[in-house]
Amino acid sequence: ILLVEQNAFGALKVADYAYVLEVGTITLEGKGSELLKDRRVIDAYLGG
Repeated sequence: ILLVEQNAFGALKVADYAYVLEVGTITLEGKGSELLKDRRVIDAYLGG
C-alpha cells in the first residue's frame, strides 16, 4: 500500500517502512518507528 500523507507523525506511526522525499529525491528511508526517532526527521517534519 502506498500512503501519501501530509501528517508525517501519523504516517510514520502506521508505516512499516517509509521513504522521505525532498524535491522528488529519496533522502531518507527506514522503518517508520526508526524514522520517528531520527533527529533530521524530527527537526524538519515534526516540529523539532
